[in-house]
Amino acid sequence: MSLTETLSDISHLDNEERECVELCNEATEVCEWCADECAGEGEEMARCLRLCRDVADIASLHARFMARDSNYSTELAEVNAGVAEECAEECDRHDAEHCQVCADVLRECAESCRNLIS
Repeated sequence: MSLTETLSDISHLDNEERECVELCNEATEVCEWCADECAGEGEEMARCLRLCRDVADIASLHARFMARDSNYSTELAEVNAGVAEECAEECDRHDAEHCQVCADVLRECAESCRNLIS
């Protein structure tokens, strides 16, 4: 069973929270892929690579905090949304497929996190 499937079975999460966990996990995966691809593309991709790694770490942490019903998950949702939005903007600047896919996933993730905050 994958981490996403395990987290989706946690009874205390409502549908909106489950969706956010799933999108955070998807963001983690796509950002790791994008960062790996950017690493081989030269110095002009350094900012993209760093932001993708930031998102991967924060999104993963946010998903785990939500799963354990942490009192700090709202604060992490705010941070995650901000970093995901910034990274999506950076990825949009590049034509590479991995950057375009990453930007799309990150916008969804940021929106989901913002919905939880409001």
